Order: sequence, then structure tokens, then C-alpha cells
Amino acid sequence: MWSKPPSVSAQANLALSTARVLKDAGHTVFYAGGAVRDQLRGQVPKDYDIATSATPKEVQSLFSKSDAIGEHFGVILVKQGSEAVEVATFRTDGLYQNGRSPESVTFSTPEEDASRRDFTINGLFQDPFSGEIIDFVDGRADLEAGLLRAIGDPSKRFQEDALRLLRAVRFATCSGFEIEEGTLAAMKENAPLLQRISPERIRDELSHIIVAKDRARGLDLLVDTGMAKVFFPELLDLIGCEQPPQWHPEGDVYVHTRIALSLLGDAPLHLCLAVLLHDIGKPATQTWDEEAKRHRFNGHDRVGAEMAEVILRRLRYSNKIIDEVSFMVSRHMRFMHVQEMRIAKLKRFMSSDVFPLELELHRVDCDSSNGFRDNYNFLHLKQEEFASEPLIPKPLLNGRDLMDQLELSPGPHLGRILKAVQTEQLEGRLHDRDQALTFVKTLAK
Repeated sequence: MWSKPPSVSAQANLALSTARVLKDAGHTVFYAGGAVRDQLRGQVPKDYDIATSATPKEVQSLFSKSDAIGEHFGVILVKQGSEAVEVATFRTDGLYQNGRSPESVTFSTPEEDASRRDFTINGLFQDPFSGEIIDFVDGRADLEAGLLRAIGDPSKRFQEDALRLLRAVRFATCSGFEIEEGTLAAMKENAPLLQRISPERIRDELSHIIVAKDRARGLDLLVDTGMAKVFFPELLDLIGCEQPPQWHPEGDVYVHTRIALSLLGDAPLHLCLAVLLHDIGKPATQTWDEEAKRHRFNGHDRVGAEMAEVILRRLRYSNKIIDEVSFMVSRHMRFMHVQEMRIAKLKRFMSSDVFPLELELHRVDCDSSNGFRDNYNFLHLKQEEFASEPLIPKPLLNGRDLMDQLELSPGPHLGRILKAVQTEQLEGRLHDRDQALTFVKTLAK
């Protein structure tokens, strides 16, 4: 029997009070979908959806604070403060002509409503008051078996709404569930239908997949089902792109990338995307060095950064995400040379806002290939060494100082002089304004 989680959220309270109003008005009311699934797995639901026999007009008549966000589909949003719960009338869907939503709906019974949903684990209902599970689709058995199965004919489910293809990968990746054989076969057969789905919706599902702990499995599913070919064809070029075994004993670029992803723990989206794309430029830059008898990938960091921008822009990621990911990809090879950098250059390199993420990218890049952590360890020591003061301290001089104190004329040369002053300051050879002015005077001689 279901028991209420020890910490009841504000939305859980709203869902229960909403269900009470509907029941007191004589309507059948159940919790539906993800909230039921999550509670049976011992997880606290993030949100609650309610399914009911009440029509949209009846729901709105009972709740003054409600919006008809999808009245055509029988969905009303009930609000209280900052919380909201979706209330949907039991329905049967009409024909799907656009591969995304039905042209019409018919209000129906709970059993018919369950049969139109995507996967059996999402087709469960629950009585909000007794906790009883109402299961018309054998979803509880699949939940206990860790199996993701489409309801009814899997091809029909995916043809109705092609986004379900990516949702299947997301559920499998995030839950660790195996995909039922017939459902997986239908995913492969219907993968081209993803062309119907907007880049924004694909982006959102990809983001969930790539930040999940088992993201490498998610990547494999996107490749093996043929979905990656539809919206991320560049990924397939990594397969079979051979690398020098002395540096990459793990295998080709795809194998290296998926291992690197698997070595990330909990990580923000832009880091996960940077790891995914850090070697995306290798196939385009691969050459054979006959003298050394090895493949080379000169400039793959620069080309990869350009490709990352194209890919992320195609998927409608934000400018901030695009800029940060492209920046990390463009710099990931510079970690090879950090021990050769002068102090000033090293401090500038380490002063990036995303440097901690770059360092983590470098770690998984090393650990997924040759395992050499010399530069990683060096940078950690430098972080400790530089921790007592800002990496980039307040400038000793500005352009006005150069013009007023040294009577220098305006122009680009002032920027070069100020950078030279900053370099000396970062190297520890200048400590105050007077020393800086004296240094500039020596430059003018």
C-alpha cells in the first residue's frame, strides 16, 4: 500500500485539496502518470497530474483560480499561490496528423484514458485518498521488473507522437530500465519520425539524457536506434575514427567520448555538452602522418569549437550555453602546455569563469585515454599556490594614468602597454603604482 512521503510538498498539498474538491462534487478523480510511478519507486514526485471524470467546464466552475491551458484536450491548470496542478478529463485521442498531438479528443473512461498513454509505467492511476493503485495496462509489473514497454502497439504510439521516441531513451537512461524488445524494435523503425519534432523539444530531451548519470548508455541508445542520425549526424562520424593507440588505447573517438561522459559525476549541462563535443572536430581534421605512422588531428580543437556552435545553435540552445561550450572545446588542447606557460599566461588561462569545468573536462579526457594526470595535478597545485590572492588583481595603472602622468597620446598602443604592465604584475615583479609608472618609462626609452 502506498504511504505518503515523509516530507509533503506544497504541490502535494494542492493536489490533494484539488482532488478532494473534485470528489466532493461527485467526480471520479485519480493521480496519474509520473507521480504514481515515482511514489511506487520510493521517490518523492516533482509534480502531480490529476485525471478526472469532470469536464473542463466543470473543473473551472469548481476552481476560481484556474486557466484553460488545453481545454481542447481537456486540460485545466488549477493554481494556488506559486503552485499549480494540471487537471485533465479522462479522454480518448482522435487521429494524429502532425506526429505530435491529436486533432480531436473524446471524453471517456479511466481505462480508455490509460490505453492512450505512452508507456505502461506512465499509465498507472492512484486513488489520492486510499492510495489504491488502478492498473489497466500491467504497468506495475513492468515497474517492478524494470522494463520500459509501450502501451498497446508501440509503432502506433510513436507514430502518434514522435517525441515519445526520445522520451523512451530519457526514461531508460534516467531510470536504468531495460527497453522491452518490441518497443525497442519500434523505436528503430520509427526513428526518422523525429524529423517532425521541433529542435526545441529535441533539445530539452537531449539535455535530460546528457545530464543523467548513465548518459553514456543514453548516447548508445541514440546511436543504436538511429535517432542520432536525424538530429545529430556528426556524432556518427566519431564511430570508426581511429586514434593513435599509444595515446588512446581505449579505441576510436566515439568510444573515447562515451567513456569520458561516463566518468563525469553530477555535472551541469554545459560541462556535459562540452565533454560530448570536445573531440567532435577530429573526423574532419584526421590526417595520416606517414613518417610517424600515426593519425593526427591538427586544429581539431578550433574546428570542433566551430562545429559545436553549429550543432548547439541548430538545437536552439541559449547563446550562453553555446558560448561556454564552444569556449571549453576551443581550449581543451591547451592543457597539454600548461607546465610550459609563464606565470602571467598561466594565471590568465586559469582566470576563466568556466575554468573549474574545463579542469573537469581535462580530467575525464585524460582518464578516458592514456590516464596521464600530470597537467591536471600541476594545475591543482597552482590553484593552491595562487589561492591567497586574486588570479587577476586590480590593475596598477589605467589609460588615464598613462595619458595624464606620462603624457602619452591615446591609441591602441595604450592597451599594449597596459597588458605589459599587467604581465609584470602577474609575474610578481611589479607591486604598486609607482613601480608600474617607472616600468612604463623604461619601455619608452
